[in-house]
Amino acid sequence: MFLEVHLIQSFAPSNLNRDDTNSPKDCEFGGVRRARISSQCIKRALRLHPSFAEATKVTPGIRTRWMNRMLAESLVSAGKDLEQSKAVSEAFAAQYCKMDKEHTSVLLYLSKDEIDTTVAQLTDRWDEIISSLKDGKSPVIESIAKDLFKALKGRTSAPDIAMFGRMMAEKPDLNIDAACQVAHAISTHRVNMEMDFYTAADDLATSDETGAGMMGTTGFNSACFYRYARIDWQQLLANLGGDREIACQTVEGFLRAAVAAVPTGKQNSFAAQNPPSLLLAVARADSQGWSLANAFEKPVSPDREGGLIAPSVRALDAHWGKLVKVYGENGMQAFLLALDGEDQLDSLRKYQVQTLEDWIHKTVQSLPC
Repeated sequence: MFLEVHLIQSFAPSNLNRDDTNSPKDCEFGGVRRARISSQCIKRALRLHPSFAEATKVTPGIRTRWMNRMLAESLVSAGKDLEQSKAVSEAFAAQYCKMDKEHTSVLLYLSKDEIDTTVAQLTDRWDEIISSLKDGKSPVIESIAKDLFKALKGRTSAPDIAMFGRMMAEKPDLNIDAACQVAHAISTHRVNMEMDFYTAADDLATSDETGAGMMGTTGFNSACFYRYARIDWQQLLANLGGDREIACQTVEGFLRAAVAAVPTGKQNSFAAQNPPSLLLAVARADSQGWSLANAFEKPVSPDREGGLIAPSVRALDAHWGKLVKVYGENGMQAFLLALDGEDQLDSLRKYQVQTLEDWIHKTVQSLPC
């Protein structure tokens, strides 16, 4: 079973996701330039948004190169010697991957349960570890790590890791296939980047000192985005060890975060806190996926009086109607919440709900929880 989430979201002038030149990311689609927000940027905003953890009631995973520091701090808190804790922690972190001076050579994505279990086992066998530790290695640590890796194979207790997966090249047994695919968000219309020239005044400058204290430029744009994500329910369930309750809470957290989370790029300068204008969730019994991006392969144009949300909603509605006519909608449940353009809906009108809570509740209830 699969759950697809489609959103139309228009942002005021902003630079939510920058490239290496500090300009808003973009791409070509349908022969014209589009504004773009990368899937990596979207996923980070989702997994770090408080609503995700609040729904799951589980501490999110931690992505870091400082596993050894985390372990050492926990061991010291448990009453162990600081220098011994550092040595033991580095030896254990080296079981995941090579060390690069003071930290691991790659980012590790770890659950809180993984860290807590490790600390408990290291503490229980502390004397054995200290007596066997030589040149940064210990057979006792290797044994603990081997048992831990065996228990963690293909599963995790962290909902965000279960949803977005993790890859460890040096320890493939710890790889977790992502249950969620997230597309790059693209504008439904043609976009040209604009430049903002700014200056900053020196508050302590004297009257005979003219000119700005500093000056610079920053790129920005304003765009109405189409966003798409697809969740593999069976993969999510497997990643969480078959725990249906946590799996359903994870989906709820994902839906709430998808609505509320906004990338943080240059928000202090632009404050583009704009919620989605259309939410469409589709639960499928089959494995067929329908990204609706091709609704905007021909870029939409503003209405006569201006505005891009309503024409984007109409284009999405028309494209959905074409897909349903050709491919059918057997084995499918859909739920729609529209703030703008709802009076112009045709194919999607029958799926409408009235509130965000209705949309989330009915979507989650469509899954075999």
